[in-house]
Amino acid sequence: MKWAVAMQHRPDNPAGDALGQVLGRQRAVVRHMPALPHGNVAAAIEAVRASRAWTGTKLAFHFLVLTAARSGEVRSAAWNEIDLDAAVWTVPASRMKANRDHRVPLCRRAIDILREARRLGDGTGLVFPSRRGKTLSDMTLSKLLKEQRVKAVPHGFRSSFRDWAAERTNCPREVVEAALAHVVSNATEAAYARSDLFDRRRRLMEDWAAYLGEERGQVVPLRR
Repeated sequence: MKWAVAMQHRPDNPAGDALGQVLGRQRAVVRHMPALPHGNVAAAIEAVRASRAWTGTKLAFHFLVLTAARSGEVRSAAWNEIDLDAAVWTVPASRMKANRDHRVPLCRRAIDILREARRLGDGTGLVFPSRRGKTLSDMTLSKLLKEQRVKAVPHGFRSSFRDWAAERTNCPREVVEAALAHVVSNATEAAYARSDLFDRRRRLMEDWAAYLGEERGQVVPLRR
């Protein structure tokens, strides 16, 4: 009602303060970031690969999509966080939104990208350094997508991954949420969620990579 008054849709609040006491504090409106339908993600990857952008930037974008990671986590990724033999990327708690270490299973294509990135090594320890050997800025990937007319922001590819998992796989919700490093909001559920479901997430990320390289429209079967 306060919003209606502020927008001049009503002269006053007919419920007074009583309604606010009953409803309690309301959550802020969720703003959805621009994201692509999952069926269009493969085309976006190809558009970026064909661009004239710096190789490190293109590799960083492709890696971001394959891992469903946040932009900041990818841009600041360091080689001492990567175990190529075990195909694991461990993002330290200091760089995670949840403030705890997060293990990311690396699919075969992600490993290939990391091997390509090795050739850009400049001694800084960064996996995807800028052309000047610095950490990629927060606008670099956004600018790349805009230049290729991809109607999405880097963070939006996490939404594309989430929609794909829900619509095209039978993967349990908790596995998908763990892949996105989302915090379990329910205190009771969180108390019992001791596992990071790593093995199941590895299979899910391999299926995501396969989907991006295959014809769209097929449901990915749940692996047992």
